[in-house]
Amino acid sequence: MTFKERMNVEAGSAVMDNQISGQLVTVYQLGKTASAWRHGAGTSSDGMDTNASNQPTRRLTKQARSIIIYFSRSGSTELLAKQIAKETQADILEIVVKEPYDSNYQQTLARANSERETANYPELNMQVPDLSQYQTVYLGYPVWAMTLSHPMTAFLIQYGSQLQHKQIAPFMTEGGYGQGDSVERLKGMLKVDGRSTNRYESALVIDGNKVNREIKQINQWTSRVTQRD
Repeated sequence: MTFKERMNVEAGSAVMDNQISGQLVTVYQLGKTASAWRHGAGTSSDGMDTNASNQPTRRLTKQARSIIIYFSRSGSTELLAKQIAKETQADILEIVVKEPYDSNYQQTLARANSERETANYPELNMQVPDLSQYQTVYLGYPVWAMTLSHPMTAFLIQYGSQLQHKQIAPFMTEGGYGQGDSVERLKGMLKVDGRSTNRYESALVIDGNKVNREIKQINQWTSRVTQRD
């Protein structure tokens, strides 16, 4: 399956085509100001974690040495993953949960707070391949409450053992307040007997309403990662 990409030039800046694996990515917050978007508060979604109209993104090959594994509720992280995939030709795997998060932000917030307080993370609904062929793993997620979003936490709990001795490149979308402790939490979850077996790249952090306007930053980061893999 090939990636369809058109790069247009409008007002002197590159603009992404909102597609991944030939499927349209809907991102409701693109183009909104920080105040109108309320820094992510109130962000709506399609109610199926980007998959109301699409199939979960999954492209796996025998020859790739890098893979993008991501979760996206409202589309921003998916669009970011799509641009990284375009630059790297990496395989790509979307994290899918059994019970998608509600399209209503307040409902999702209430659920996420409960999951965090009880450490009762969502059940995954996906098939994960043997990850031994990959040298570099890009891990993408939205920042929730200044930490990892719960589907990524659930993925690392279940499959983190497959990520040992690899180059890890975290990327994320957030509401303008930064990455929080998400990278530290990710690193902590991948430690074995208190020690890290991985090599980590500096995280790529993009405001969720600006993903389609940060192509230069995304491509520069991707270039640095690929030069060291």
